[in-house]
Amino acid sequence: MTPALWISKTGLDAQTKDIAVISNNLANASTVGFKKSRAVFEDLLYQTINQPGGRSAQDTELPSGLMLGAGAKVVATQKIHTQGDLITTDNALDLMIQGEGFFEIALPDGSSSYTRNGQFSLNEDGSMVTPGAGYLLEPEITIPDDATGITVSQDGEVSVTIQGDAEGTVVGQINVVNFINPTGLQPIGQNLFIETSVSGDPQEGIPGLEGFGSIQQGALETSNVNTTEELVKLIQTQRVFETNSKVIAAVDEMLSYINQQL
Repeated sequence: MTPALWISKTGLDAQTKDIAVISNNLANASTVGFKKSRAVFEDLLYQTINQPGGRSAQDTELPSGLMLGAGAKVVATQKIHTQGDLITTDNALDLMIQGEGFFEIALPDGSSSYTRNGQFSLNEDGSMVTPGAGYLLEPEITIPDDATGITVSQDGEVSVTIQGDAEGTVVGQINVVNFINPTGLQPIGQNLFIETSVSGDPQEGIPGLEGFGSIQQGALETSNVNTTEELVKLIQTQRVFETNSKVIAAVDEMLSYINQQL
């Protein structure tokens, strides 16, 4: 009966991690561009007492074996990169990628990170930056001080209107970056991802071209977390946790009974 205690313990550990994943999804239900995660479970090693197909007599084989499992564990968390809903903001610096791709963001150490959050602001130099840490958008886009309007086309061309100038002036081009395996990107917080060996190399392109999403100005992509779905998963995880706890209590009662009777 002692193995049953350890098996149920692995179940409690696994469900605790699953609840952590679900709670992080719910906590970020209002985070722009957030991608939900899911926990991936695997069963642990098995103790093989009788091998399937083993000899039970000279001309007879066992049709099935006797193998006792050791429990379960969480082996990975997968990001689900489905498209979030569109919300209109009418802010010229709010950008949304409709389709595949990420904005490229320069980190202070010179490396690149990637995000689906298009809430951009301007720094003291007029450059477009992330709203929280103020990291630069790559390629760098600088808006002149005398600009009275900003227009971003669906293919990422940025132009400004200057007072007294009837025609718009192009000041830069926003590109999008895609990966063959976005699930392999590593989240580092601040709505940012970084490249890993399994994400594939970043592929940069013009928005709207084949394989790259187009840019929508004055709109943002909401989190793809479905709160109703997450709450149902939370209830399910809670019930599995309670069931594993009951198994531990049942085994404890059985051990207590044996101790009292022997």
